Amino acid sequence: MPPKRRSTGTTPSKETKNRAESSSSDIKTSPELTAKKHRDKDADFVALCKSLHVSDVVCERTWKMYKSLQQSLDELAVEPKKLWGAALFAVVTDVDAASFTLTQVQKAVGMNVNQFVALVRKLDINLDTISTKVNSALARLENKYEVTLALYQRFDKTCKRIFAVAPEAKENEIIRTCWTMFLLAKGKALQMEDDLVISFQLLLCTLEFFTKRCSPDLLQPLYQSAISKFQSPVTRTSRRNQNSAKARAAEPEVDLLLLETLCKENECNVDEVKNVYQTSFSAFLVSLDLHKLSGLPQANSMNQQYEEHYLKCRDIDARLFLDSDETLLAPQVEPVQVERTPKKNMLEEDAMPVPQTPIRAAMTSIQQLRGDLTSRGDQPSPNLARYFKNCTVDPAQDILRLLETLGPKFSQRFAEAVGPRCISLGRQRFNLGVKLYYKVMEAMLKSEEKRLSEQNFSKLLNNSKFHTSLLACALEVVMATYGESSFKTGGYNHGRNADDPGAANLCFPWILDVLDLSAFDFYKVIESFIKADATLIKDIVKHLEACENLIMERIAWKTGSPLFELLKHEHELGSVEQAEAPASFNQPLQHNHTAADLYLSPVRPCLRTLPPDSPAKPGSQGAAPPSSQSAPQTANQNPRQIKSNSLSLFYKKLYRLAYTRLKMLCSYLLSTHPELELIIWTLFQHTLQHNYELMRDRHLDQLMMSAMYAICKVKSVDLRFKTIVSSYKDMPNTCQETFKHVLISEGHYDSIIVFYNQVFMQKLKTNILQYASTRPPTLSPIPQIPRSPYKFPSSPLRVPGSNNVYISPMKSSRSSCIMTPRSRMLVSIGESFGTPNRFQQINQMVNSGDRSLKRSSDHIGIPKHLKRLRFDVDGQDESDGSKSDGDSRLIQRLNDLTSARSRMQEQKMKEDVESRKEQH
Repeated sequence: MPPKRRSTGTTPSKETKNRAESSSSDIKTSPELTAKKHRDKDADFVALCKSLHVSDVVCERTWKMYKSLQQSLDELAVEPKKLWGAALFAVVTDVDAASFTLTQVQKAVGMNVNQFVALVRKLDINLDTISTKVNSALARLENKYEVTLALYQRFDKTCKRIFAVAPEAKENEIIRTCWTMFLLAKGKALQMEDDLVISFQLLLCTLEFFTKRCSPDLLQPLYQSAISKFQSPVTRTSRRNQNSAKARAAEPEVDLLLLETLCKENECNVDEVKNVYQTSFSAFLVSLDLHKLSGLPQANSMNQQYEEHYLKCRDIDARLFLDSDETLLAPQVEPVQVERTPKKNMLEEDAMPVPQTPIRAAMTSIQQLRGDLTSRGDQPSPNLARYFKNCTVDPAQDILRLLETLGPKFSQRFAEAVGPRCISLGRQRFNLGVKLYYKVMEAMLKSEEKRLSEQNFSKLLNNSKFHTSLLACALEVVMATYGESSFKTGGYNHGRNADDPGAANLCFPWILDVLDLSAFDFYKVIESFIKADATLIKDIVKHLEACENLIMERIAWKTGSPLFELLKHEHELGSVEQAEAPASFNQPLQHNHTAADLYLSPVRPCLRTLPPDSPAKPGSQGAAPPSSQSAPQTANQNPRQIKSNSLSLFYKKLYRLAYTRLKMLCSYLLSTHPELELIIWTLFQHTLQHNYELMRDRHLDQLMMSAMYAICKVKSVDLRFKTIVSSYKDMPNTCQETFKHVLISEGHYDSIIVFYNQVFMQKLKTNILQYASTRPPTLSPIPQIPRSPYKFPSSPLRVPGSNNVYISPMKSSRSSCIMTPRSRMLVSIGESFGTPNRFQQINQMVNSGDRSLKRSSDHIGIPKHLKRLRFDVDGQDESDGSKSDGDSRLIQRLNDLTSARSRMQEQKMKEDVESRKEQH
């Protein structure tokens, strides 16, 4: 028999038990466990398998896994029964032979969700035990658990605000039924059950449904007064006469006053919740024949129907949150900690941020996004319309047709991913995206007008790829704000089953597929988008930066990407982007290119954006970058070999990303061999530059790990792939699919080791062996590693090689900006230095935090002519040769001080020697 479930207050019917047993035996292999076949195994293990209704095949495979890992797992000091449970889960998931739920196996081995998931991952000792399919299933379980936990915590808090003190049994029955009905609604209405925002809105709909049907004496005064007068609460007497009540009751509609109160108390947009009610929730009520019910739903009925859903999904029994069950172990968060605010006597810059629950954080982000776009309509503003009319060819009608085509397509695909009744929600997301798209486009054009003193942007605004990319970026921002796009799976979806409801997701690059847009085109707009919209919150900026990195790491290298065609032509021209000269880690990104430059940059030499019958006006925006000062090419002129700005910038950023990740991995593994870092980078950079075909349908980190292994091999440094991969997993933004699912040949995937042996080494063998010769290749220069243009100055940075050590920018007092004789020590070089304590004073000055401030009086009152729009930190313009950061000045100043101190020490030593001579 299956392990006992906790009592729900109602006894499951025989039908439910039979259904559970039949579902447990719904496997692809033999449904019965034959004890005689497993006499060689531990009796407790066989008993566990039998209790969980696994087949002979599953039992055999699990035991083999356990025995193969037993020696390694002994170090974990975990009792065998827990290891058996974790191994059973891994096997049944891998072979699609599930006969138990996650909660059932947790109960059987006595572990909570977090402990169990962590143990399953620890089974991957040899990096080939846990498949990508199992890891994907674990990721979905974790996401669903975290979302459901956050929802339950808010549900518990909200119920305490709604319900007055009442007899425990009566209150518990209502709360239990409400929570169970919500879980059932979430499971039936949403395919993407880990969508936090829509699930929370669905929870408010469920609370509205129950609250207006409760007796007034069970409610707090606020909610008693919130129920509309015409909505007469149903009493116990009316529930006894349920048949006649059903006949008299009209189809219930949403109580707007009550719903507004719930939304206000929970900082949620009432229009969005109303939309969810009228579509998804209403459809759910109709499907269960609850739409005409005037009383409260039957607890037994809700419990039984959720039981069926839970056994079908085979994950966690979320009803157990109500009992604080040990399998879920919901952490108890003190309200004081969640709601606390900074002390009033603290300085604003030193105040700690208010801790937020996941739901509050999501609601705050959504409110800010909607607030910024409230005043904007679905049509271009007068200023934007003016830009359209100034074009040689007015793009307004083409833009409208593009939006009319993409809008329904987006809404339909959104509904397919989230839930069948969510088309209207998709329309809401799209409309918000359109508003943001118009807003950012107008800001971009204003910047271009200042940069170029030009108002005719016909070529740019008649480029459909530009508009599709800008719209895609706006929609990605909207979905990320609503928590519907993230990177928990690293952008990999190949391990997911299309028929699995839990497999649907809206994570990037979903939007590229929906809008039929190449990742290389999308990347061109990201940096300009961020700079054009100053209202983007920090988390969204980080999200877009992660999108850009994912494009450079993997997505832009998929077969069919325009990147390969561009690279082919650049190689034919011999103008491939070289690695850059060494530079400071603190320099900002050095480039002149705006989105306009990148979208008008040629895909091949002299490719035109407009057809020949649509020539641009003299002086209108050309395809060449503004810095070249060259006039646009006409159709009759001989084509010139123009270098692609988009490819040049892409490779600059690619080299920076590649070297940054390599440097981090080297800090983990090769701290005793620092000389190897530059050699590995040289091979890595050579591969990206000259053997870019190796990146086709692969990941940047696959080449990085292969280059590291190759150099260590020829340099006789003992470093195994298993060690490399183990450390790689500890790096940020990594996914096990990167080293477990590598393309070997067309349609064939294997591990990173097989890729190295069969592909990487075979292609680069001659080049690799050169590093073992007496005349190795010239080392490649280290690329510039600037502060990211997306980072905020106050953001703490994680120290490479550490898990929880961060460095925050140093803060200095404003009173130390101006140096005076009284506040600073003045030293005259070449004169007698004086007393020895002066050295100590200099040390204190050098170590002082005041040294990082620039003198504020340097350029006060001098207006700066903005010749071209820059996307660098703090909007610095380098056209006049000025530096964009004070760090280089600081370093120079420290060097000067150090040099001065050395000279003064030498001078004092000479004076001491001369003094001694005189004494003698």
